[in-house]
Amino acid sequence: MASDPLILAIDTTAAHCAAALLSGDHILAHRFEAMAKGQAERLMPLVEEILSENGKTPHDLTAVSVCTGPGNFTGIRIAVAAARGLALSLGIQAIGVSRLEALAHGFMKPVTTLLDGRQDHVFAQSFEQANALGDPILIPVENLHDGAAYVTLSGDLDDLALPHCTRAQPEKVVVNIARIAAGKLGQNLPRPAPVYVRTANAALPTEPPPVLLP
Repeated sequence: MASDPLILAIDTTAAHCAAALLSGDHILAHRFEAMAKGQAERLMPLVEEILSENGKTPHDLTAVSVCTGPGNFTGIRIAVAAARGLALSLGIQAIGVSRLEALAHGFMKPVTTLLDGRQDHVFAQSFEQANALGDPILIPVENLHDGAAYVTLSGDLDDLALPHCTRAQPEKVVVNIARIAAGKLGQNLPRPAPVYVRTANAALPTEPPPVLLP
């Protein structure tokens, strides 16, 4: 009898380091550690801990899933690189899940998920049934509508007095990433890639580039 798929989920997109282990429909373990820095050093030991505590090794994994953002630029790169490296070394599937998609998981649709984008902006993405209605976008806070159904993280955007806004627990995001990935197992998906949304805060040069001599 074949064993249930074993999926590892990791997330370092904000001021935390998180991991979860899903076997079939059952979450074997999940860990969420708040930290402003040090995610690169903490992530792999955290993964090793939750595997060993459940009598598993990396070679038992069916797939690794990763939160691809939006969020902290460096944190996103840490987790995506780790997931791709694990998948390559173990010969398993790597599955990327956006933070906004993970927030929408388990809530009645249609719904729009929100994350703090700083400078009076929010990252937003709308979902209907299991489908995203377009890509994540960055919009001004003033463009939010009082009548829409929103989901955001507890402690994030708490100053927004939106009447139909549900607060989700940050530590549940990594669990949702694992569950979403389970539904994508075996699909022909692109490798996980960072979701930044915000364009780089830099101006293009106004002068023409130098001419290279032959």
